[in-house]
Amino acid sequence: MDSVPGAREGTGVDAAVQGRRPVRSFVRRQGRLTVAQRRALDELWPLYGVTPTGAALDLPALFGRRAPVVFEIGFGMGDYLIGRATSEPQHDFFGVEVHRPGVGRVLHRAHAAGCRNLRVACVDAVEVLRDSLAPESLDEIVIQFPDPWHKKRHHKRRLIQPAFASLAASRLKRGGLLSLSTDWAEYAEHMRAVLNAEPALRNEAADGGFVPRPPTRLRTKFEQRGERLGHAVFDLAYRRR
Repeated sequence: MDSVPGAREGTGVDAAVQGRRPVRSFVRRQGRLTVAQRRALDELWPLYGVTPTGAALDLPALFGRRAPVVFEIGFGMGDYLIGRATSEPQHDFFGVEVHRPGVGRVLHRAHAAGCRNLRVACVDAVEVLRDSLAPESLDEIVIQFPDPWHKKRHHKRRLIQPAFASLAASRLKRGGLLSLSTDWAEYAEHMRAVLNAEPALRNEAADGGFVPRPPTRLRTKFEQRGERLGHAVFDLAYRRR
């Protein structure tokens, strides 16, 4: 079993999973809303927005049907989320993002594309997983380019920690998929060690390492910028046992 460097149970994100919130894995940088983003938040939230109350969400009722549900944590400006939602109408997509400009942009694009299989929330994704999603309710969880919090004193802010891995696994159906990517090599190794150590997950890579870029992961502007800077991208995939 891989060791997990720098991970201590009960601190940082692990504490949040246990119902306490001393440290978050993100910083709210609201930015300036465009006119279109503000209008989308005002007018389209009733169609696509989800405001969790702490009770478990009824996902078939939320989407108006029973279909496989993909949950994306931190969708940014939503290129990946919109791309998959529009190209995979047979799946339902639930994205969580704390930055309002990204949420507004996704609402605007979803409405323009006529997406009926998309819902979004503008809250902490850890709290949604912990309080609003029932065990074995998701078919896939996607985490793309989470903040690496590269300074050692900030490692406790990293999203991928042992308790989070256990929580995420518990929300996946048997055989469900956890997909991750990062362009920060040291964080990639940290994520691999944490997730390989979670007994409810099985690494899809036969050697316990990284997997090829999945076809569903569209290259975003963020990734393209990283590649121009010489950053390698690391993909991980885990199945719920």
